[in-house]
Amino acid sequence: MPAIASVGVVTPPHQVSQNTARDFVQNLFQQDFRDIERLMPIFASSQIDTRYFCQPIEWFAESHSWEEKNSLYIRHAITMSKQAIQNCLQKAGLTPQDIDHLVYVSTTGISTPSIDAHLINELGMKSNVKRTPIFGLGCAGGVAGLARGYDLAKAHPHERVLICCVELCGLTFMQQDRSKSNLIATGLFADGAAAVLVTGDEVPTAQNQEPQGQPTIIATRSTLFPDTMDVMGWDIRDDGLKVIFSKDIPTLIGTMIQPEIHRFLADQGLCASELSSVIAHPGGMKVLMAYEESLGLPSEMLTHAREVLRTRGNMSSCTVLYVMEKELTGAAHREGDYGLVLSLGPGFSCEQVLIRW
Repeated sequence: MPAIASVGVVTPPHQVSQNTARDFVQNLFQQDFRDIERLMPIFASSQIDTRYFCQPIEWFAESHSWEEKNSLYIRHAITMSKQAIQNCLQKAGLTPQDIDHLVYVSTTGISTPSIDAHLINELGMKSNVKRTPIFGLGCAGGVAGLARGYDLAKAHPHERVLICCVELCGLTFMQQDRSKSNLIATGLFADGAAAVLVTGDEVPTAQNQEPQGQPTIIATRSTLFPDTMDVMGWDIRDDGLKVIFSKDIPTLIGTMIQPEIHRFLADQGLCASELSSVIAHPGGMKVLMAYEESLGLPSEMLTHAREVLRTRGNMSSCTVLYVMEKELTGAAHREGDYGLVLSLGPGFSCEQVLIRW
């Protein structure tokens, strides 16, 4: 079965502490909310300490056009994606010329030619590398991209498939949008980029790698729930992308997601208690708590997800790959251990990937 060979992540240039973000937002929104003090505890309850952005915090104090935001997206997406890919390939002992298929995942900006074309030129990849740009999956994009990488590597067992996810959530901030949802989003979202390498069965392992440390992908499942289009996503406005997310997401994990996870595992002859790890997208602390409660998970199983949320916030699609990078490098796994890679996204949708060491 296709294997996960390596994961590379990057840290954007501008670090913002949660206390700094809270004070900044309070000053920005205080004229629009008479109960602003009542809302400020969301920054502490998020249990996020720091986040990173491609632009300094002063940039958010001014209004920016969609054209300016998207130009910044293209520039920073290329730079950060390139770094993530280089970090990923360095761990695998490979060069960009070794990649056969590039899957690019993002939802926070647009480009034609797509960003993957820019990356092929910037990195000096071979001219016949295959390309699959994926747009619009939001927080589900990281796991969906991994699943598509599995499909491609399984169909072409001699090929290496590179999946790159980049999200610049900070650039979608609308300074003129003084809604409660926008205020809440300022305490949660951040920027990031990550890349993961998936290799087919017939690809030789690099000399500096240990095959037993590479989990294989066993199965995947994508689920789109009917009549849930308003749960999360973007509302396209003249000045950019306005965030949409429902406060009911933690509740939906118990009513919709939990049964779907159990069905997926049961189809593979497993139950949740047989998992040794859950690599979940940390959409927020309430989301992680809902996973623990609905699936009966021990709290330590989501340690890496909570750590990524605490130190980096919610970076949409690429966040789960930061969790995976910690899982692959910071945890000992026995041969035969199972792990579930999991994320939710617009649609309302659920993406799952089952892996085994």
